[in-house]
Amino acid sequence: MTDSPVLQDLKAPRDGLMPVIDRIQPLLAWCEAAATAPDEPVSVDAERASSYRYSSRAYLVQLRTDAAGTALIDPLAFPMPGTLISLLGSREWVLHAAGQDLPSLAELGLHPASLFDTELAARLLGMERVGLGAVVEDTLGLHLAKEHSAADWSRRPLPEGWLSYAALDVEVLVEVRDVLVERLRAAGKEDWARQEFEHERTRVHGPTRSSSWRGLHGLGGLRTTRQLAAAREMWSRRDQIASAEDLSPHRVIKDRDIVAAAKEAPRGREAFDRALPAKLRRKDTWWQAARTGVELPPAHLPERSERSYPPPHKLWSKKYPEVAERYQLVRTAVGERAEDLEMPPENLLQPALLRQWVWEHEQTPPEAEVAEQLAALGARPWQVEQAAPVIHRALTEQDPPTEQDRPTEQA
Repeated sequence: MTDSPVLQDLKAPRDGLMPVIDRIQPLLAWCEAAATAPDEPVSVDAERASSYRYSSRAYLVQLRTDAAGTALIDPLAFPMPGTLISLLGSREWVLHAAGQDLPSLAELGLHPASLFDTELAARLLGMERVGLGAVVEDTLGLHLAKEHSAADWSRRPLPEGWLSYAALDVEVLVEVRDVLVERLRAAGKEDWARQEFEHERTRVHGPTRSSSWRGLHGLGGLRTTRQLAAAREMWSRRDQIASAEDLSPHRVIKDRDIVAAAKEAPRGREAFDRALPAKLRRKDTWWQAARTGVELPPAHLPERSERSYPPPHKLWSKKYPEVAERYQLVRTAVGERAEDLEMPPENLLQPALLRQWVWEHEQTPPEAEVAEQLAALGARPWQVEQAAPVIHRALTEQDPPTEQDRPTEQA
């Protein structure tokens, strides 16, 4: 049994902690220093306050290049200057879990020319743990402190300990990238990674919060359409309040409290209030919203389940057994191919994309058509190349022979 390697703690930025940039001039000076090395990638990160605020805006932006060092920027202090927008728009960004940060950075007018996502690279390489701390440990043998990830970054002033944590998030990203590039190259996955990074850079990111009341946790516990209507109206009222006050919705009223109160709403105000926490019982806001839903005409009540396309795959085994069987075949085949390639199945082919393809094709088309159809649904070329053959083979081995495949009787 071999001993685990000894990790070196990286507790503070190597160059010391720089003050937060909340004025234009220091940021322009950072840009001037960064411009002296135009080919350098930029380490990028952003801190939000999703557990505290309704918006997904960035409350701190961290940048680092070797030439300019680390910049901790307060995006509340001023609009991003054109000099920074132009500089970042011409560089490769190195981020960890880029999909989390790109939307909030785009709100500031910041867009990369290209990117390298260290989390996505780690997934393609089949690394067991893909959080930033774990990837830094695996690639560089360094241990990062990660204790402030869920902090309220909208707070001002930001504590020094938080700022040190934020600076460390970009301290070694380029070094990590360099190690991962070599590993991707050795594994024959460098081009696959480039395709994934470009897809991440250009794709339209969805809302960071659920845009539907159907996303309420525990909604399945409501059995009648009037209970559902009460929950829908309470969710809508919560969303209005949270948006107006820039509060995370669960800080206004929690999902479980909406569902519990909506369940009792058809029984009247007294039962409704008993289902709520004491501090919310005498607030007419929630009762008025729930009562609006309960008293709707039948034609305006919501359906018990949301219609979706394709239907939820959890229902397939009961309602569409043949589709479920085909899905299980291709899911297994894709999973086995992903295992051969040493990566998670969802990175070889997104489950939702695979389910949609299965739902839309009762018969198995030729392999070339399978490839075209997967590409049309958004699969990247490398995914099509790896997944189409195994999908086609899994289904054709099970499909009954057609009339043209049957041998003709000899006279």
